[in-house]
Amino acid sequence: MFKLKYLIVIIASFFLFSACNKPSSSDNPEGNDSTQTSTSEVVEPEIKKNSTVEILAKKQVPVLCYHRIENGRSDEYTVSLATFEAQIKVLADSGYMSINPDEYYDYLVYNKELPEKPVMISFDDSRVEHFTIGKPILEKYGFKGVFFIMTITYNKKNYMSTEQLAELAKTGHTVGFHSWDHTRAIRYNNDSILRVNVIEPKNKLEEIIGKPVEYFAYPYGLTNAETTAQMNDHFKMSFILSTKQDTINPIQSVRRMIAPEWSPQSLIRAMEKTFSRR
Repeated sequence: MFKLKYLIVIIASFFLFSACNKPSSSDNPEGNDSTQTSTSEVVEPEIKKNSTVEILAKKQVPVLCYHRIENGRSDEYTVSLATFEAQIKVLADSGYMSINPDEYYDYLVYNKELPEKPVMISFDDSRVEHFTIGKPILEKYGFKGVFFIMTITYNKKNYMSTEQLAELAKTGHTVGFHSWDHTRAIRYNNDSILRVNVIEPKNKLEEIIGKPVEYFAYPYGLTNAETTAQMNDHFKMSFILSTKQDTINPIQSVRRMIAPEWSPQSLIRAMEKTFSRR
């Protein structure tokens, strides 16, 4: 009899314990198993990109292009040391603020805001004075530059070393691409030429600076419709010189102007005229 009572107590306790641990409908209103976890993912709305027409309608930003900073030469691609500093100083004194290609791209494509007086200051061909003269003068006036690299020049006399290129990227300047050996981009008409002149040297440059290389300056500033369209596969944005912008691929044909041996005020007037027209 005692054993029977003891067995009844054990069975009753078991059912009581099970009832206490069963989730109630108020604890789990959906009737789901209590071991399941409900998670809600926040989906960011896709930001609308501007159309080609909208990009073309936007006000252009002045983009300057320097090649040689050197005393004793007289050609359209060279400025003296004094002229270069005077031109950079007048930009600062006039209230211009430098922007990088990321900011310009976001302005054109996503309508992001820019400073009231933006300017982009770029350098072509990897010359060593871009690092030894251009970089310190830009930084003196609170500017950052964009350096388009012709990669065949690595570590050669009068050209930047790979260490200097890495330092540019490390200190907040933008390192872009300017071809392997300055072959005109309109000749990039087959996979072999494209691989030698763009794909392989671009990958190597990215290894050197430890960052993606997303911006391209066409050698001689020249392109055509086929090449411009092709650059969409390799770069976020590409730059021509003062020729007419491609109306089908404007983001791959952004305009620049060469800054020659002009007085500071002549440079400002030329900027205003050049970038107020298409």
